[in-house]
Amino acid sequence: MMKFLIAHRIQDYENVQDEAVREAYGSILSFVGILTNLFLFVFKFLAGTLSGSVSITADAINNLSDAGSSVISWISFKLSNRPADEEHPFGHARYEYIASLVVAFFILFLGIELIKSSFDKIVHPEAVSFSYLSAIILAVSIAAKFWMFSYNRKYGKLLNSTVMAATAADSISDCMATGAVLLSTCLSPLIHFNLDGYMGVVVALFIIVAGGKIVKETLDMLLGKSPDKDEVKAIIDFIKAYDGVLGIHDLMIHDYGPGKRFGSVHVEVDAHEDIFTSHDMIDNIEREMNQALQIQMVIHMDPIDLLDEETNEMRSEMKMIVQKIHPDLSIHDFRMVRGTTHTNLIFDCLVPHHVNMDNVEILAGINERLAYLNKTYYVVVTFDRAYTTDIKQS
Repeated sequence: MMKFLIAHRIQDYENVQDEAVREAYGSILSFVGILTNLFLFVFKFLAGTLSGSVSITADAINNLSDAGSSVISWISFKLSNRPADEEHPFGHARYEYIASLVVAFFILFLGIELIKSSFDKIVHPEAVSFSYLSAIILAVSIAAKFWMFSYNRKYGKLLNSTVMAATAADSISDCMATGAVLLSTCLSPLIHFNLDGYMGVVVALFIIVAGGKIVKETLDMLLGKSPDKDEVKAIIDFIKAYDGVLGIHDLMIHDYGPGKRFGSVHVEVDAHEDIFTSHDMIDNIEREMNQALQIQMVIHMDPIDLLDEETNEMRSEMKMIVQKIHPDLSIHDFRMVRGTTHTNLIFDCLVPHHVNMDNVEILAGINERLAYLNKTYYVVVTFDRAYTTDIKQS
């Protein structure tokens, strides 16, 4: 049904990188979510009122909140599609992250309120009458919510949409929560014990866990989350596929919302290669990466002298020295400046965040090991911290 609706309502629907197409997807999916949740709210509220079940009524109110979440999703797609301007040169795509956060806090608020009403029901239990109508409505609700989870997860991945991913997570938690309510409705008359309030607490916990997870994931994106290892590896492999690339380092990725990713990286090239040839290769990498991976990359070109045997030998030696201090340390931008009394070894040392050593400790280790090689060598080290996941870049 959803695929049919999208194919007939969205022109060029396969071009999901286009912002207008993306907005159209968001509008349709949000509208379907609003209608479905309102439908479920009306029938669940009726069933909860007739049966006197606080858990069914609470589940109905949860569906009403989900309808509100779909409205927020629709607004976020509209706002995030606004073009870049002077005040926001990277566009407005992060509105989706803000919308996800609003949805999450709304979910958490409802979960907390539901726990309060459920505890009151435990302390002051009331008789809950079983009806086939209530059971059928709850079963239909589970099926509808699973359908919503399926299409939100599918199109959330397709569009790289955090707000749709949040909606999918909320929908699957609703399936489990409504399942708990259905279990309570069926079991309570059989065991002659009112499970209504207890199941209300279970529903609330599902809601709170789902909301907390969305808060964490959205805050990660707003604060600046490191790209995952698969994405970093794809970028590294893409750049290293070019013949003139000798190594890369200092990779940084900036996420300004779905479809708005920018990055920078240093690429090492042969210092004796024609500079125009190397520059042409760098231009090609930037352009083709934007087309293939949808990342606007700025590349800094670092020339490496491969004909100086002493420099090459000391570069290899220094790599082994730092890896003896810690196997995940690495160096780049290595060069030698020779003098009459001593030689400076100048390089950057990349220290991943999980390496629990400070700069003074690492530098002391380098100097201690270097003294055994040549006492006229002095190191000048710039310490870098990794801005991506810990994958070897050089």
